Amino acid sequence: LKRQRSRLAPPRAGGAAARMDQAHSVEEPLDLIRLSLDERIYVKCRGDRELRGRLHAYDQHLNMVLSEVEEIAYVKEETPGKAEPSVRQTRRGIEMIFVRGDSVILVSPPLRTA
Repeated sequence: LKRQRSRLAPPRAGGAAARMDQAHSVEEPLDLIRLSLDERIYVKCRGDRELRGRLHAYDQHLNMVLSEVEEIAYVKEETPGKAEPSVRQTRRGIEMIFVRGDSVILVSPPLRTA
């Protein structure tokens, strides 16, 4: 997976200082993801799944490769005699995973838990 520049983006100015400033600037939405490369991120997915892991690669479709992943799946279980289904959390560790972009709802730095 590699990132492709938008055709609508203006040309960038030259010079080492300008390139350094632009390496840390946000001009397009995917620049926020670029700044998270090799960092831990939080990904909320369809199907009541959450992933926390280190971002290795992504593309314009938000396909991602994550490592050191913790997946949390929320499973609704019907309980006889109760009107509301109970929600059970299932956690598992995954060494490396490919996440298809159409399943991604939200990407952010990992949420801090107390």
